[in-house]
Amino acid sequence: MENFFAPCPRGLEALLAQELAALGATGVEPADGGTHFAGPLQLCYRSNLESRIASRILWRVAIAPYRSEDDIYRTTLALAWPLWFDVCNTLRVNVSALRCPLKSLDFVTLRIKDAICDAFRGHGGERPSIDTRAPDVRIHAFLTADKLALYLDTSGEPLFKRGYRSAAGDAPLRENLAAGILRLAGWTPGEPLLDPMCGSGTLLIEAALMALDIAPGGRRGFGFEKLKNFDRKLWDKLKSDTLARERPRTALPIYGSDLYGEQLKTARANLAAAGLSDVIGLKQANVLEISAPAASGVIVTNPPYGVRLGETSELAAFYPKLGDVLKQKFSGWRAHIFSGDRTLPKLIHLAASRRTPLFNGALECRLYEFKLVAGSMRRNKTVKRED
Repeated sequence: MENFFAPCPRGLEALLAQELAALGATGVEPADGGTHFAGPLQLCYRSNLESRIASRILWRVAIAPYRSEDDIYRTTLALAWPLWFDVCNTLRVNVSALRCPLKSLDFVTLRIKDAICDAFRGHGGERPSIDTRAPDVRIHAFLTADKLALYLDTSGEPLFKRGYRSAAGDAPLRENLAAGILRLAGWTPGEPLLDPMCGSGTLLIEAALMALDIAPGGRRGFGFEKLKNFDRKLWDKLKSDTLARERPRTALPIYGSDLYGEQLKTARANLAAAGLSDVIGLKQANVLEISAPAASGVIVTNPPYGVRLGETSELAAFYPKLGDVLKQKFSGWRAHIFSGDRTLPKLIHLAASRRTPLFNGALECRLYEFKLVAGSMRRNKTVKRED
């Protein structure tokens, strides 16, 4: 049984904990920015392959107290690095900290690199090379006020890089955040889903992957494939079992539109790369002129602002019109609008029944929920407190 930590977009920790428990994890414990859990090697592979919310799966190889850089060096040197990966593999070390008393994280990073290289020299006389851009092996260190935790990164590239994004629009939504937003919205496969400002199509594609039970990591490689304990037979069986679960790629009640032709071109390219061109309906349309594609369903969208919609004056004109369209044409639907614009609830003139804080990278955002009932959603009601 091994110990792991899965970072994720802040605000999705509880959802990630539920997901990992469903995959078979034990000792699941949400933390700020991720979730601790335990399990066998098979769970590590499966979490990388099937987690829709995790950003990485980190295998914890040490946790120890420290007071100085020398303590960190000694803890790192004592580990069995040559048993985990080969000297010919290139290496990168990432260090992050919370309330760390040491003066320089760059120096800590250097000491960890030195210790790993010295461990290899002591084992066979050679040391691994450093590659900060495309390393074979990534090592993560996390420092609190008095504890050092060292992790081997089993993912490699971040897990939100699914392998289908051939192009990105302006300020693209990360794929694992999009999957979390769909879960927070309460959308379930089979329920009509509309993104009327779909941009590069990330929300639509993540919904289709869920609906068809397609593993998000099925078309990419992982860091654990470079480790010495990699079990190719086990990995091939997991992938084969996951592939056998996939549902036929038939048309789904998942709809997207965008005002801008270039955005739709990007979305179509991403759909094609994901093998979903015939699954999702796309059209060019102004969100202020569309109609509901079904009697009820869920709208989930990340409205453009800033570069794509211009300055504050244009937003002030757009959001009230969007509120009118939602109220008049989507009665019986639920709308979930993800935005980093704190003025949205005031300008859209609808009462948000819920506001969930989330982060898209370092950008603090909110997921606003609006229950669209004809004639009853103007801002004369008390808005509930944030989750």
